[in-house]
Amino acid sequence: MEKDDICIIIPTLNEERSIRDVIEGFRKQGFHNILVIDGHSTDRTREIAAEAGANVVVQEGRGKGAAVRQAFNIADGEVFVLIDGDGTYDPNDVHRLITPIVKGNADHVIGNRFAYGGTFTFLHRIGNWAINKLFSLGYGVQLNDILSGYRALRRELARGMELAKEGFEIEAEMVVETVKKGFRICEVPITYGKRAGKSKLNTFRDGSKIAFTLYTLVKTHNPVFYFGTIGFIFLIAGIISGIYVVIEWLHGVSHTLLTVFTSLMIISGVQIAIFGLLADLIVGFQNRMMEEMRRYRERLDRYDEMRRNMQYKHDNEK
Repeated sequence: MEKDDICIIIPTLNEERSIRDVIEGFRKQGFHNILVIDGHSTDRTREIAAEAGANVVVQEGRGKGAAVRQAFNIADGEVFVLIDGDGTYDPNDVHRLITPIVKGNADHVIGNRFAYGGTFTFLHRIGNWAINKLFSLGYGVQLNDILSGYRALRRELARGMELAKEGFEIEAEMVVETVKKGFRICEVPITYGKRAGKSKLNTFRDGSKIAFTLYTLVKTHNPVFYFGTIGFIFLIAGIISGIYVVIEWLHGVSHTLLTVFTSLMIISGVQIAIFGLLADLIVGFQNRMMEEMRRYRERLDRYDEMRRNMQYKHDNEK
């Protein structure tokens, strides 16, 4: 694969202090297909990026999610490398990201910021750990850094993703889409340094949005986890209220309405859990059908390639 077949995508918002170094870091390695998708910066980010040799486009909407979706639609290349423009990532690590894709071993490669420690506050480490654990529980895939801003994806996967999030949840949504659609995903170690300027990420606000995104999206991938969690909450509420009703009853006090509430909570919890099991059977059947369709398409592609080779050989013999 030629380096021009790899498009470096850099979403930016007021990154004038670091964007030149990021772009030049890639250009020194021979990567000239660089797209800066700017989120209406009020400083000189766009001017500096253009001077450094990047193709600069102002995004149509607001937020990182909108920038990523637009970039995926207009980028030109076989592999898309997504990197933040704040200077926290090393352009020299790009080969670690694209190698598994070029070798055909992965479709989506994430740069693991925690591999070499990285520059994180204690609160950020705890938040990232919790979100990655939630992802592992819900999706059954063990990853260490789903929120990394440095990753590489095959064009087919990037343009086939059904992305809807506007903010920093976009990284988690890309990982979820990869897993749901059955593509191969892996992590590689990368270095992570201190950013230039103030972070745009709000730990509690954006962290809660990301966690909620992971949970809401899991219902179409692992309905047992999604509905099981809801059913478990109902059961716990019913059990706690039931214990209280029994204790009060032993003391000669009856709670008719609370007894009805307890029964409804327990019955609803069981029914929701059963619904999750039925939904899981449907999802499992759908996944098997999609896998069979993918294999069928691969066989057709191999057949077409073999036919073209035979035709080429036949034409040369003439």
